Amino acid sequence: MDSLLRDNTPGPTVPVAPVVVEARAALAEATPPLLGVSDGEALERPWSWRDGETGWTEARYAFYRCAEALDRAGIDAEAALAAAGTLRAPSSRILARATVARWELHGILAALTDEDLDRDPGNGEWTLRQTLAHALNVQRAYASYTAWWLGRRHEPDFPAEVPDGIGPDFPDEASDGQGTLPDIRSRLDEAMDVAAGRLGSLSDEELAANARWSGFGLDVAFRLGRWASHLREHTIQVEKTLVFLDRPTREVERLVRHIHAAHGRMESVVFALPPGEIEPAVPIIAAATRELSEAARGAVSAAG
Repeated sequence: MDSLLRDNTPGPTVPVAPVVVEARAALAEATPPLLGVSDGEALERPWSWRDGETGWTEARYAFYRCAEALDRAGIDAEAALAAAGTLRAPSSRILARATVARWELHGILAALTDEDLDRDPGNGEWTLRQTLAHALNVQRAYASYTAWWLGRRHEPDFPAEVPDGIGPDFPDEASDGQGTLPDIRSRLDEAMDVAAGRLGSLSDEELAANARWSGFGLDVAFRLGRWASHLREHTIQVEKTLVFLDRPTREVERLVRHIHAAHGRMESVVFALPPGEIEPAVPIIAAATRELSEAARGAVSAAG
């Protein structure tokens, strides 16, 4: 955590709830075997979803079942929190959209390899490594420089921009792009989770604090809202780069991306909430995590 984020936000950092950590781990474990399934005939092989019943479906549906379980869990978890009277901080509701976008990006990255990172797409376009380094570094900036604006909200002046030299320990873009694809993805997760843990409990008054974006006078709420759209901008850029690289997307990769997006929607219901506040949702998310794992194993087994 850089000093801008640390010094201008209330601590301690709210950690990611254990049940969310477990759900992410289950998704990570299920993903490589799912990506190993072949397109075509393998997806049409029978899947015995519920043994002992006369229904029939195919391996392809097992992928969709993974996503259905996660989506239903998000719906039920939201209802459970509402029934318990849980009131989300205004900023956590904004940041919830960012974790949806984060997992949409992870969904497309899951099928890529380290070899894809530095392939030249031509046309003067960035490599995937350059795109991800920029996306991660700017994502950090949205959090850290937002914290700077928040920390000076009681000051009478409204600077035209963040002054040079602020945040001397803020990492540079090149360092955020170093290492393997899992290294970069892990850095993105850590940066987003820590930032949400510091900025996820802001009030409406704090969200209304003066801030700027690209020179425009706006507020802290706008800058938090940029987290999601900025990630989507670069998810689209990754998609464009894959086209330039003549790297087609298989059906199975699309299905895995759909599962990641569903995980993001489920996670968004509790994202940036303190672990104690999500207790009504814990058994629901845990059950969906188990069903994800079971359906994923079923898909792989059925596809042969």
